[in-house]
Amino acid sequence: MAESQNRPVWDDGRWTPLPALSGDLSADACVIGLGGSGLTLINELLQRGERVIGLDAHDVGAGAAGRNGGFLLAGTYDFYHDAIRRHGHDRAKAIYGATIAEMQRIAMEAPGTVRFVGSKRIAATEAELDDCRVQYDALRADGWPCEWYEGADGSGIYLPTDGAFDPLTRCRALATTARNEGATLFARTPVIEIHGTRVVTPQGAVHAGRVFVAVDGRLEALVPELAGQVRTARLQMLATAPTSEITVPCPMYYRDGYEYWQQLPNGSIAIGGFRDKGGDGEWTHEWAPGDVVQQHLERFLREHLGVQAPITHRWAASAGYTSTGLPVIAQVREHVWALGGYSGTGNVIGALAARAVVAAALDGDLQPVRLLLGDSWGAA
Repeated sequence: MAESQNRPVWDDGRWTPLPALSGDLSADACVIGLGGSGLTLINELLQRGERVIGLDAHDVGAGAAGRNGGFLLAGTYDFYHDAIRRHGHDRAKAIYGATIAEMQRIAMEAPGTVRFVGSKRIAATEAELDDCRVQYDALRADGWPCEWYEGADGSGIYLPTDGAFDPLTRCRALATTARNEGATLFARTPVIEIHGTRVVTPQGAVHAGRVFVAVDGRLEALVPELAGQVRTARLQMLATAPTSEITVPCPMYYRDGYEYWQQLPNGSIAIGGFRDKGGDGEWTHEWAPGDVVQQHLERFLREHLGVQAPITHRWAASAGYTSTGLPVIAQVREHVWALGGYSGTGNVIGALAARAVVAAALDGDLQPVRLLLGDSWGAA
């Protein structure tokens, strides 16, 4: 089987691409970005009776939302004990609880895409094993489900509340729901300019009461005001043909989360990581796979995991990172909001951010934003 270049293993080829925008339209809200956070945002707006138009430069789930490792993990970018240290105990605990609840909501909104099989953090070194013990103690102290793990594949922590899912199918399910509920969605429609609340594209424009920019990678390019807050990195993955060489019962984290893999229901192994081994070259808007990281991934697959099955897919995605590990949620201009910078945790945190920004923009309810950001939220 020939390798699929820059096509994620999640893409079954059965999606009919959305049309491109042609001409001028108007709506109560325009949402830029049709990934998990953008589509969650659209469906929240629809529940409030808003007329919504959604745009994407490529298509539904074409960015990191449909090209990631398929993990549903509780908490923030930081491990729980680190989140307590950085963000305070009460907020770290509240976010952890909110993400567990959000995973259940994701499963309900995209039926059949989620498997609640837990996840494991496996230590790569003795120092990391010690850190796992600190994380374990912090989780147990606050009553979160957590088990110490010892197995043939290593030692660390098992987190039973986490899960695995098909991120692209989830995005497509959300898009289908949005269209059925009255949203108008366009693909292959890159945004050239946001002028006031007029969103300009190559073949037309959207006039809206509010604009929401809900993209992760390249957010700082679309919203220059956020250039100092978020930075785009390239995340790379590969996948194999179905194999019985190993059995991976749940998503795995290794080397402080730099490497991550899971086994899909059909037996394929999907693995990502080694961003740090690519050096500064991985801080890029380029989203085609690069040789250095791909070589590390393949070596890890063959030598560490012991999998010799043919590689069928190699792909990459752009994701936004922040210095705090918390997302960006900001009113960047009058009636223009932006969210992103999920630091690799967009599957769950992105959905929470989407609900939070709708509550803030439409209801004046700032509590959901403060849950995620404390008092650091605001205008860019």
